[in-house]
Amino acid sequence: MDPLIIFNNVSFAYPEKDMVLKNIDLTIHSGEFLTIIGHNGSGKSTLAKMMNGLLLPSEGEVQVSGLDTKNSSEIWKIRQTVGIVFQNPDNQFVAPTVYDDVAFGLENMGLPREEMIQRIDLALQQVSMTSFKDYEPHRLSGGQKQRVAIAGILAMRPKVIVFDESTSMLDPMGRKELLATTKALHDEGFTIVGITHDLEESLQADRVIVMDHGEIALQGSPQEVFQHIDKLKNRKLDVPFSVEMAHRLREKGVPVPEGIWQREELVECLWKLL
Repeated sequence: MDPLIIFNNVSFAYPEKDMVLKNIDLTIHSGEFLTIIGHNGSGKSTLAKMMNGLLLPSEGEVQVSGLDTKNSSEIWKIRQTVGIVFQNPDNQFVAPTVYDDVAFGLENMGLPREEMIQRIDLALQQVSMTSFKDYEPHRLSGGQKQRVAIAGILAMRPKVIVFDESTSMLDPMGRKELLATTKALHDEGFTIVGITHDLEESLQADRVIVMDHGEIALQGSPQEVFQHIDKLKNRKLDVPFSVEMAHRLREKGVPVPEGIWQREELVECLWKLL
């Protein structure tokens, strides 16, 4: 996979505050599904905002498709490459209808009307919101609102979609809908970066990064990261139920192999043991 976003020795501090990020070296590859987890204040959302130039490094550099985020002449290209879905869907709407809201970014790009219509229709179809195109956004459920926000980004044809705590304000059904949409987009070839404090959401990722006090504390596949249960708990992170259960069973002498992290795997393992 080709490198798409590169953090090279990046540190960042908000005005009159200590460093929020410290000497971050990170490469995100094209087509990857990366989840960044950490407790509140660990620096994960700051890291997300640096991926499309909303925040600029205090030290070091961030490159997106070879473009430096500090180069103001390239920032529009960078933001067309990396789209961000934020925490509160209500803060993302600017138009009276779903259709008009998805069109907003394309209007700013100055695209021809026929191309805009094609892109809007495809984006709404990709998130299963075509039948809601004439609705007022504030009348939608939380999960539907987030899918409209995703459609607005998809219409601009980015390479990367960053979900910054996008499920934190959703009910269980909305959360399930959004996670399914995220998985479907990755299957279509989009590079996905998920920012969360919920380790359950990282189970479908290719790679997991654990942030702690502005530094990368752990990284690897979900199987590799979830082997460090004590380190995760020391950072106030709750491990997924299946991982916790497998760990406790091993402590009781049940021969559950290491690397069990999906519920289906644990059920199958226990069924065979029985």
